[in-house]
Amino acid sequence: MKTSLILTVMAALAALAFTWPISAETAREVPAPAIDAPARAGPQTLVLAGGCFWGAQGVFQHVNGVTSAVSGYAGGEPSTAHYEMVGSGRTGHAESVKITYDPGKVSLGKLLQVYFSVAHDPTELNRQGPDVGTQYRSTIFAMNDEQAKVAQAYIDQLDATKLFGRKIVTTIERNRTFYPAEEYHQDYLTLHPNQPYIVFNDLPKIENLKRLFPMIYRKEPALVSKTGS
Repeated sequence: MKTSLILTVMAALAALAFTWPISAETAREVPAPAIDAPARAGPQTLVLAGGCFWGAQGVFQHVNGVTSAVSGYAGGEPSTAHYEMVGSGRTGHAESVKITYDPGKVSLGKLLQVYFSVAHDPTELNRQGPDVGTQYRSTIFAMNDEQAKVAQAYIDQLDATKLFGRKIVTTIERNRTFYPAEEYHQDYLTLHPNQPYIVFNDLPKIENLKRLFPMIYRKEPALVSKTGS
């Protein structure tokens, strides 16, 4: 009886998700960063955290020039880089995405513009939409001084515009290791497009990416299952 009730509720939520077009976050058009990193030879990496990694991974997998986007954890110790432990909010980890990209096709600044505009709301402290806890914090895990400098300058630039109506709470953390998440979390948005959470919170992000960044939007995502990352 209990199982039947749960299935009924889930079915109702799924049906509602298709008829009630709302999402936890609203995309904003933000200016491109005034300071960007110069194009480098060879692939570059960037680790970003901004809420549940299902949606963040899905967004960046649809950015042209991104060759890989892997869901994982950053900010804590390797022994606690496991979903059940990270979910406690006491490990120091944040659900994150490691982005590998071709700087000849998409710049660091453009990726940050997508991050602040489409991927999440940078004014929400230790939460994103329905998800609450430090594991959902807005953080840029800078790989080097240049990334930290560009990111901080962009945060200051966006704060000065007052486009968000509130102060940006995104932090910049250095010297943190990224740990890939469990296999069942990879490509989650693509593999589960009818899951109510994905419908409400994440599919609108893909549509916003397509609408606001048509020049870098790619229809076919760079899936972990295809790249072997």
